[in-house]
Amino acid sequence: MHAAVIVFPGSNCDRDLAVALEKAGAKVSMVWHKDTDLPSGVDLIGIPGGFSFGDYLRCGAIAANSPICRSVVKHAEAGGYVMGICNGFQVLTETGLLPGALRRNANLKYICKPVKLRVEACDSIYHAGYEAGQEITIPIAHHDGNYYVDDAKLAQLKDEGRIAFSYIDNPNGSVADIAGVVSKNRRVLGMMPHPERMAETAHGGTDGKPMFDGLMREMALV
Repeated sequence: MHAAVIVFPGSNCDRDLAVALEKAGAKVSMVWHKDTDLPSGVDLIGIPGGFSFGDYLRCGAIAANSPICRSVVKHAEAGGYVMGICNGFQVLTETGLLPGALRRNANLKYICKPVKLRVEACDSIYHAGYEAGQEITIPIAHHDGNYYVDDAKLAQLKDEGRIAFSYIDNPNGSVADIAGVVSKNRRVLGMMPHPERMAETAHGGTDGKPMFDGLMREMALV
């Protein structure tokens, strides 16, 4: 599998994501936000966490208008795989590839800590390493992680089985405890918690590792 990790000014988890993918067996190319084209043969795009462009507008809004994001959108619209983590999730909502918006945490404070998640019954390549209903511990690190959709869109996400992960003890006020969602075709994932920060023993836990290992196994079958 060939993965491309997009790098913006202010990205701070790009190397973390690249290392997690490489350790799972992927070839990884780092792609600068001013590039207009993706490397040849890319299977998966990873949009990492951080504070793209200092989050000086809405989080992810400036990054979503970077030249490379036009190629990201084309890749997704052609059926390609894209995963956005934390700030990457914000970018995906700003591009319109995922529904909803990420608002200021309900307590108006930056939160950085491990949290408990529930793996939802979501049939996606990103869930291949987990069992539905499994509880895992993954860290969060965000100020604007309060996921919001209106009632109609929430009902649609539930009906279509597109809620990927839920908080067990909601830390930020996200509607319906949502920690991550997928696109209708299940190929685009956005989540606020950081699985790449819990992918090896030195991190203090490995609950994020099955995501990358399962992703690699499934991509080999695509």
